[in-house]
Amino acid sequence: MHALGWLGGWLAWCFSRTYRSRFIDNARQAGLVGRHWFGAVGQAGCMSAELPRLWLGRTPPFVWADDRAAVQAYSAGKGVLFLTPHMGCFEITAQALAIRFAPEHGALTVLYRPARDAGLNEVMRVARNRLGLEAVPTNLAGVRQMIKALRAGRAVGLLPDQVPPEGMGQWAPFFGKPAYTMTLAARLALQTGAQVVLIWGERLPWGRGYRLHTQALGYGLSADLETAVVQVNQAIEAMILQCPSQYIWGYARYKQPRAG
Repeated sequence: MHALGWLGGWLAWCFSRTYRSRFIDNARQAGLVGRHWFGAVGQAGCMSAELPRLWLGRTPPFVWADDRAAVQAYSAGKGVLFLTPHMGCFEITAQALAIRFAPEHGALTVLYRPARDAGLNEVMRVARNRLGLEAVPTNLAGVRQMIKALRAGRAVGLLPDQVPPEGMGQWAPFFGKPAYTMTLAARLALQTGAQVVLIWGERLPWGRGYRLHTQALGYGLSADLETAVVQVNQAIEAMILQCPSQYIWGYARYKQPRAG
């Protein structure tokens, strides 16, 4: 599936001028040259091709590069906020956390954006609600469930570099360029006192599975929401630069937010 996805990623690159231009512009905005982001063209296709297995099959093989940040965050007993950028395989991070920590610390609550197609949305809902995982939609009820989970000492996960609807974010620099950024991640941390942990799933070559990386935020978020949102962006930037060849540079990170 990864081999087919790699090919698909390059086909999209070759035949979509808009996608190719956005991909290059975003990578250059981060100060990268070709050798840093070249591999990400195929990796973007791998991300799409692996979804059927991740949604409908058993969890693929994975190993932990280092889980100390997660272990320490759970031990604090204040809830854990896991932040995963559009990098590597973000679906595997939730499944791996559920397998590793849910038996002792309770289910992981993850936020997802429902698909517009009813059939696809049902597949996503069923696939993401599995043992140790509770998926909640991007609406007020979903946010309330996340707050409830954090205050109970459990964990939640979301993608902080996803462009939120208008009115649910603020313009903040992302690699030096204003990007409409969700305030939800910072709000959850500030309102509940949850420990913030960054996590991403490195896609291993030749279909060998994934390697999970975690790291603590490293500093306390500012009590000022606008500043805290900028701090979250800075932390995500630093993580992406650790392995830019697996970031989804073709994502329209700097687009205008949709009404909603």
